[in-house]
Amino acid sequence: MAKTELNFKGMSCPMPIMKTAIAFKKAASGDVFEVVSNDPGFEADITAWCSETKNRLDGIKKVGGDIIATITKK
Repeated sequence: MAKTELNFKGMSCPMPIMKTAIAFKKAASGDVFEVVSNDPGFEADITAWCSETKNRLDGIKKVGGDIIATITKK
């Protein structure tokens, strides 16, 4: 299992989700991603995306203006 950080700060919707989806297509089951965005809609978007794709949302935290989502690929 690999752990990968995806930094999408400065990108607005829908780019962080689109780029996350591309990275997940190349990943193996069980790979863990830490996805960072400062787009205000990212938390709702990544939560919905994980629900739709059945990837596990391990947690979301806010650090300053950044939203950091930890996700495990199904």
